[in-house]
Amino acid sequence: MTSFDDDDGASLMTPHMAATDPAFAALLLSSHLSLAGEPLCPAAWETERDAARWLYEQAPFGLLAHDTSVDPRFVYANRTAQDRFGYSWDEFVGLPSRLSARPDGQEDREAFVRAVTDDHYATGYQGIRVGKGGRTFWIEDVTMWDLIDTHGRIHGQAAVFRSSSPTGR
Repeated sequence: MTSFDDDDGASLMTPHMAATDPAFAALLLSSHLSLAGEPLCPAAWETERDAARWLYEQAPFGLLAHDTSVDPRFVYANRTAQDRFGYSWDEFVGLPSRLSARPDGQEDREAFVRAVTDDHYATGYQGIRVGKGGRTFWIEDVTMWDLIDTHGRIHGQAAVFRSSSPTGR
C-alpha cells in the first residue's frame, strides 16, 4: 500500500491533489477497512490507480473528505457527490465543509464530526445538506471515519453517503 505522507510526517492531502490520486484512494480504503471492519467497496482492484478511478468516476455512493484544519475544507468529492451537491471539482475542493449543512443543522453535523474525532468512526447519520444555489436535500446512511495513515497520523475525515433524497424545498 502506498503511504500517504512524506518522510517528515507532513500530509500530502491537499486541495491540489488529483481526483484520482492512488495514494489517497489507498488511504480512504485502508482507513475504512481498518475502522469499519469491512471494505468500502466490494471489488478488489489490481492497482491503486484503478481503485482511485472507480471511487471518483463510478462509485454509486457519494464520497467526500475534508482536511484537519481548524475550519476543515473539502479536499475530495467524487462525481456522485459533485452531482448531488451541484458543484464541480474546482468549486467543491477548498470549500469549508461546514457550508455543506444549513445553519440550523450545524449542531447535529458537529456532534457527528465530534463522534468521529473521539472514536475515529461513526455511522447511522442523516442530515439535510445544502447544494449549489441553496438547494437542500437529505443525505442518508452516512458513515464517517478518520483518514489514518500507516504511521497512525490522522490526515482528515471522509464520509460516504449511500443514499440521498429531496427535502421538498
